[in-house]
Amino acid sequence: MGKTILTNVRAFAVGADLTSNANKVELSAEVEDKDATNYGSQGWKEVMGGLASAELSAEGQWEAFDPSKVDDASWSQLGGVGPWSVSANNAANVGDLAYFMGALRSDYKLFDAVGEIAPWSGTAKSNWPLVRGQFAHPPGTARTATGTGTGLNLGAVALGKRMYASLHVLSAAGTTPSLTARIESSVDNTFASPTTRLTFTAATASGGQILRTAGTAITDTWWRVAWTISGTTPSFLFVSALGVL
Repeated sequence: MGKTILTNVRAFAVGADLTSNANKVELSAEVEDKDATNYGSQGWKEVMGGLASAELSAEGQWEAFDPSKVDDASWSQLGGVGPWSVSANNAANVGDLAYFMGALRSDYKLFDAVGEIAPWSGTAKSNWPLVRGQFAHPPGTARTATGTGTGLNLGAVALGKRMYASLHVLSAAGTTPSLTARIESSVDNTFASPTTRLTFTAATASGGQILRTAGTAITDTWWRVAWTISGTTPSFLFVSALGVL
């Protein structure tokens, strides 16, 4: 992936797709530098890495009166913790680069001077580590029946590392619709005998979840999202991202 002009950054906040309401998204990560200077440091300052943190800020045009709109989503999320996922410049395909984390929606700002397009801005601060991974399910594909996604070769999970997974349910339609998503692993891309590693709580409306494995070693190298859908004429739009950290 070479140099890129930011024209299609996708931003998913819990159960909302902020893409059409955002014109600026910034993601940052840092590690505290703790002073460890001593008499053996030979006159040079010596530092050690302390606590890590990440922050995502976004801003754009304000809209309201629908769960998918930025005002409804921001108001309901304020002070809460949920998944945030952003793309490098796209999320249309399985395997596109994703950055995601569990984060606290810490602030929400809106409105401006007379004559201006009503703006908004907000910040989410990491509650879980910032993960660099790949999208396992794109937002534009509606699912109406039980199925499985495309496999990703994300590699094995070493002891002490975890597989992280985000799920953003953007819309749910039908009578008593229900979506239960899970993360499966396999020794190869055939998924002949997949193992379920994570299972999300059943979703019946828009919303988001983030999960991670327990930190035990997993030798399987292929991963995918799978889902069970029930209800009368159900239809779901959802996004999922996977990554090892």
